[in-house]
Amino acid sequence: MRFSSSSARSERRVAGVVVVAAVTLAIAACNDYTAPDPGPGPVPGDPVAGLTSRELSQFRAGEQQFRRLFALDQGLGPLFNETGCGACHFVPVAGGNGVTAEFLATAQLPDGTCDPLVASGGPVFQRRVAITVEQAYGFELEPIPPEATATSEHATPDLFGFGLLEAVPESEILSREDPNDADGDGISGRAGRTADGRVGRFGRMATFATITDFVAEAFLIEMGITSPTRPDEGNVGGLPLPPGSDPVPDPEVGRNTIVLTSAFIQMLAPPSPLLLSEAGENGRRLFSDVGCADCHVPTLNTGPHAVAALANREVAAYTDLLLHDLGPQLASVCLGSAAPGEMRTEPLMGLRLVQRFMHDSRAGSVIEAIILHGGEATPASEAFASLPAADRRDLLEFLASL
Repeated sequence: MRFSSSSARSERRVAGVVVVAAVTLAIAACNDYTAPDPGPGPVPGDPVAGLTSRELSQFRAGEQQFRRLFALDQGLGPLFNETGCGACHFVPVAGGNGVTAEFLATAQLPDGTCDPLVASGGPVFQRRVAITVEQAYGFELEPIPPEATATSEHATPDLFGFGLLEAVPESEILSREDPNDADGDGISGRAGRTADGRVGRFGRMATFATITDFVAEAFLIEMGITSPTRPDEGNVGGLPLPPGSDPVPDPEVGRNTIVLTSAFIQMLAPPSPLLLSEAGENGRRLFSDVGCADCHVPTLNTGPHAVAALANREVAAYTDLLLHDLGPQLASVCLGSAAPGEMRTEPLMGLRLVQRFMHDSRAGSVIEAIILHGGEATPASEAFASLPAADRRDLLEFLASL
């Protein structure tokens, strides 16, 4: 893992006592801020502005696919978490966050590489099974293999603005990499990489390079729906599918289903930020001053794109799309190129619509999430805890506007 010098670590351990002691006072002091007023612009669920009539038709057709619920005789399962995209992503509208969490288990090998446990049903182990599986093997959810070295839940994120994130050139993402902390600022983000070397930008641990990849994988691992690029149903905890448990021939949906669903997500606008008061503007400045903006980069720029509405735009993304080590307390599983402590910086577009925070929903408030940040984010977390109460309220008012 990548941290600063040993002296800096010692200082952080001492300062960590201050952080813990400050949590109760900070929460109490920040519960009385006033929410900003709504501003103009897209509301949750709107498409990005400037789409052609054809693109808008694709968006609406894709939304229908996104909202579609599958039954067992339509290809659902035999292992699944939910019955459709919209059954996971529905808060406050289709494409938002949700209450369903996927359960992951992987094994980190002695040489440091990650085994996703595919042969045993991993890395996602589904929480629901068809009755045929239950009758054949006697379990109601897919079992975790003993060789797993870590397990974790990953909460359902919202998908707002994903098309704009996809349109950010790889060169812009890579320009912010500093894997060896060459500048000595304690932050050493690096790009996640797919198996074929592309820059990952979607998924909690940057495991997917494109929305289409993300969608095809979600159809398979969340619903058990095969598609032309993901035609293999897999196994049940390492065991073969029981006879009669998968009555629909593979692939169970065609390319058009994946294309339209991807188009809906690609053209889904990020919600417009709310208008800020003078206090909120101070909070915006403090967001940078305490170091949050070092990873939650306020703006990214898109490049050329086939959808003109996504091309050459500045995006208020509040992410660098890089992996950062957040310390052992927030460690998840290893996944793809990410080590257990590494998480892709979560975009803060639509943050005000989220009710629970962090990759596994362990934080019930924004302030709790800030305090939980460790590893590379420790200095920013400590700087926030050390702010005067009024400044903490201002910073939270700014975050409540996103």
